[in-house]
Amino acid sequence: MAEISVQLLILGSGPAGCTAAIYGARAGIQTVVLAGPVPGGQLTQTDIIENFPGVGAISGFELTSQMREQAESMGAEFVEDIAISADLKKHEIVLDGGDTYKYNSLIIATGATAKYLGLENEDELKGYGISTCATCDGFFYRNKTVAVVGGGNSAVEEALYLSKIAKKVYLIHRKNTLRAESALQKRLLSNEKISPIWSSKVVKYIGSPTKGGLTSVILENIIDNSQSSLDIDGIFIAIGHNPNTEIFKDQLDLDEKGFIKPIEKGSPKTNVKDVYVAGDVQEILCRQAITAAAGGCRAAMAVIADQN
Repeated sequence: MAEISVQLLILGSGPAGCTAAIYGARAGIQTVVLAGPVPGGQLTQTDIIENFPGVGAISGFELTSQMREQAESMGAEFVEDIAISADLKKHEIVLDGGDTYKYNSLIIATGATAKYLGLENEDELKGYGISTCATCDGFFYRNKTVAVVGGGNSAVEEALYLSKIAKKVYLIHRKNTLRAESALQKRLLSNEKISPIWSSKVVKYIGSPTKGGLTSVILENIIDNSQSSLDIDGIFIAIGHNPNTEIFKDQLDLDEKGFIKPIEKGSPKTNVKDVYVAGDVQEILCRQAITAAAGGCRAAMAVIADQN
């Protein structure tokens, strides 16, 4: 297997990775992007994006494809492979295909994967009533009935956001109290459009992509195991994200959830020299295409400054 040396290696081909590639290649730096397990990242799972400036309504797949084409037109090279191990001290990344990449600078833009419930037919209903992003997909549920699953800040914020769009919002939580900040709890509990469903979990989705998508869910009460049906048009799973940082454990500073910590707030630099971070792999609050792209820009600009 080959050992390949590059000036800038980028892990991930979502908005963060592609934007970093555009800036890096445009600056004349030899830039290689490892596309990763899902070329284009999480954004490819979003049917319609309407809030990316200057683009208009576009699918996530189309948007990331355009970003990639732009990066390639600047001279960036994309490799369809996955990083399976890293030795940051040696500036070395090993790919699933067997090749080893040596780099001068590394930008980690591997993203974060939303947690789902793991129920039967969940995968086929993603985009057909099941979502993990209210700001991405909430618009499609204007004046409809939706549910949010979770009890932390993210779930409450999703429910509050959806209450401005949907006719009715249910918040489904396994416990009878919320984990969210008290200020958020007060806003939710005083919102007439939001009804909490306590001590309950979703155990089954009802619906089919070919028959209008999700139509209802079966709930199970945690206390007495009784079941009930809830008619909804859509459900938003807000039980957290898993950052894709497994290969960097014990090498980079990670927070308690595994997200990469920059050396200081707003910086793309990590605690390891020549290693930078961008996008959802460090972004905990927004997780939007535009913030990921901005992070890719910051990381690439830092690389350009450090390599000159």
